[in-house]
Amino acid sequence: MTGRTLAELGLADAPRDHPLTYPGAWPTDSGLLHGDRMLPLERLVYDDRVPVLAVGSNACPGQLRYKMAESGIGSPVPMVRSRVSGLGVGVSAHVSRLGYVSASPVKSPRESRELFVIWLDRRQLEVIDASEPHFRRAWLPAPQVRIELPDGCALTGAYAYVNRHGVLRNGTGAPRRHPGDQRILLTELLAGSAALRALFGVTPEEFCARARRDPGLCARGTRLFAEQKWVTESGFEPYADGQQTGSPGTGSSLFPPLR
Repeated sequence: MTGRTLAELGLADAPRDHPLTYPGAWPTDSGLLHGDRMLPLERLVYDDRVPVLAVGSNACPGQLRYKMAESGIGSPVPMVRSRVSGLGVGVSAHVSRLGYVSASPVKSPRESRELFVIWLDRRQLEVIDASEPHFRRAWLPAPQVRIELPDGCALTGAYAYVNRHGVLRNGTGAPRRHPGDQRILLTELLAGSAALRALFGVTPEEFCARARRDPGLCARGTRLFAEQKWVTESGFEPYADGQQTGSPGTGSSLFPPLR
């Protein structure tokens, strides 16, 4: 097949290498990520896998490819573009060692948007768990979060990664929305805090460069968010309480049926 490689589709770059591109390029439609290619999907539901909502770079094939290849996993990852209601995309209250401030789900009953559901087997789920040390994997059930597939069927729920540190708030105290553009986000955050500028510089480029070369600085930036009282809850903390990460659970709850 021609025209199916990530490079040909403009999906090859990963935010881990280019932090100002976070959350990275997402596909325009559902597909099967298989190595360096995006292939057509044969179905929308995978009973032998678990559904995970991707709100940030986990919906970027270039980033996903890197995570899987780094762990020696070559199995394909189905990516289904879905209509998700009851969930918004907020800003994680931590500075990533990769040089960006990532996205995190927030509870938003009246909101509806398109996000990708990635269907992961057990080994793939372990890889994604391990790649998200600042997050807890939480099962978000319907009807609190409704996930409608392209054929109109809805899942009974899906996993999502809830930030351990909370999310950044806006001027009213509600969760701040991630603009989907890292340069815009960092410009706004730096403009709002002299202390943050003292740590990370005055431009997004300086922020990324300093964060990437100094994990201790990232930790200081994360603490600064809390010290400045910029942090609030996402609303999904109750769903993450008691949820183990690093190893998927067992039982029928891993494999939600359609309803």
